[in-house]
Amino acid sequence: MYDLLKGLRVVEGSAFVAAPTCGLYLAQFGAEVIRFDNIGGGPDFRRWPLAENGASLYWEGLNKAKKSVALDLTRPQGREIAQALATAPGDEAGLFVTNFPVDGFLSYETLARRRPDLVCVRVMGWADGSQGMDYTINAALGLPLMTGPADDPRPVNHVLAAWDLLTGAYCAFSLVSALLARQREGRGREIRCPLSDIAAASMANMGFMAETMLSGHQRPRMGNDVYGAFGRDFLTRDGEKLMILAITPKQWSKALDALGVAGEVAAVEADLGLSFATDEGLRFTHRARLYPIFERAFAGRTAAELTPAFDAGGVTWGAYQPMEAALSDRRLYKDNPVFQPIAHPSGLTYPAPGAMGTIPQDERHPAAPAPRLGQHTDEVLSEVLGLDSGEIARLHDQGVIA
Repeated sequence: MYDLLKGLRVVEGSAFVAAPTCGLYLAQFGAEVIRFDNIGGGPDFRRWPLAENGASLYWEGLNKAKKSVALDLTRPQGREIAQALATAPGDEAGLFVTNFPVDGFLSYETLARRRPDLVCVRVMGWADGSQGMDYTINAALGLPLMTGPADDPRPVNHVLAAWDLLTGAYCAFSLVSALLARQREGRGREIRCPLSDIAAASMANMGFMAETMLSGHQRPRMGNDVYGAFGRDFLTRDGEKLMILAITPKQWSKALDALGVAGEVAAVEADLGLSFATDEGLRFTHRARLYPIFERAFAGRTAAELTPAFDAGGVTWGAYQPMEAALSDRRLYKDNPVFQPIAHPSGLTYPAPGAMGTIPQDERHPAAPAPRLGQHTDEVLSEVLGLDSGEIARLHDQGVIA
């Protein structure tokens, strides 16, 4: 946790991954993020993975450091409160993150009538307003047909919701950018961030679009080979699989030295009349000639012999390991200052991350847990909307808030 955004008040009306991720990142940099949900929880309140007591580890992971307000959003009074929160006054307020539909009681036009300088970032599925989620957008892009073994035509879905996470980060960037513009110009705006556009643009930025357009076909699947460079997993004598990557000339030369295969590779270069030293594309093109050399070198030594040599030589490598082993990896979880053990609303205590970036010049504050559903309802309605205790009590009695 850091205080870079201290003083900002962001209201979040959202569910699932992308929009809550946006609010999470803002909260971890110090913004006050107020999330409102339906009484009893929204559609993501009980999503898997679950703790043994039934609490959603997913929900308490994506909503750390936020405040929670519970409203009956099916009733006009509950919707009025949601609108009032999103458009509450303040120079550093009027910031709204949502994945609610473009039309309806949380449309930008409706909210802007209450606060014309409102900044709203809206996560969408498809840009035309039709429903889409990470896995369906990914399927449409063709990526599952590029992923997996070369000899198996079945599509392979990625287990990470990459487009959701990228969209959440882009939304946080967009909101802060629009706030800076509002401070200069005095006007608000809505920024619509469809997963389909984030994904399609990202594919174009990395050359996938142009490659397919110019060649007439998408990239073929090739197992664990790194496209356009020398990189793959290799099996050691004791059955360990290690990933090695050589993109730069230095990485390539270090790998040859550590494995003791420089002479064999030089023979291949002489036979082909070329040099692999500075051209990663050539290493990829002729990988079928190079792989057997590396396979023999890996097969002749154990992982315990290879990995110290790789580290000493500056080779870029990685070991395949299950999540259970990753938890003991000091560079990932164990002893990583990004994580601290905290008590969560599920009643469990386990490590949680604060801000993912590290600022050496600033003190890192402890990670903060997610709230209990509706934990801050009374506090927020009092402090943000100025309701007195009698009004709040009446709303409780009427079942509008909880």
